[in-house]
Amino acid sequence: MFPERLLELAEEAIRACERAGLRLVITESCTGGLLSACLTEIPGASNVVERGFVTYSNEAKTELLGVECALIQDHGAVSAEVARAMAEGALARVPAELSLAVTGIAGPAGATPAKPVGLIHLACARKGAGTIDRRYLFAGERGQVRLAAVEAAIEMLLTRISPR
Repeated sequence: MFPERLLELAEEAIRACERAGLRLVITESCTGGLLSACLTEIPGASNVVERGFVTYSNEAKTELLGVECALIQDHGAVSAEVARAMAEGALARVPAELSLAVTGIAGPAGATPAKPVGLIHLACARKGAGTIDRRYLFAGERGQVRLAAVEAAIEMLLTRISPR
């Protein structure tokens, strides 16, 4: 179902979380559950993945994760600010130590000159260690952008678990 490279990264992330005793909550918008599906493809993922949220709409981001409406209005759903709020909101609501959030524009519609197709914002929050975010601009069609976002998210997660 997933490219071998993604499965290798997912297994590395699951095993690293197991070794560190960390539980994970995932919040996804443009990837629509692909990140959760990739990580849970790995046997033993239930020892790590606490739960996932697919918060595709702005209302879901607000209702489920506590992202403030004003934040979405001021910065847009596809922004570092909203990605950070998604990750932090999930971490505040779930018994986990790590949170990973993805928001973006996979296309083909929904883009603007300031926010083109392929724009992805990721955030990873860790209890006691704060939140980091990254911005990416991936080329390709919808499926390619979504898979690239999953790969980048897992790589970001690995940097938050332990230095490689």
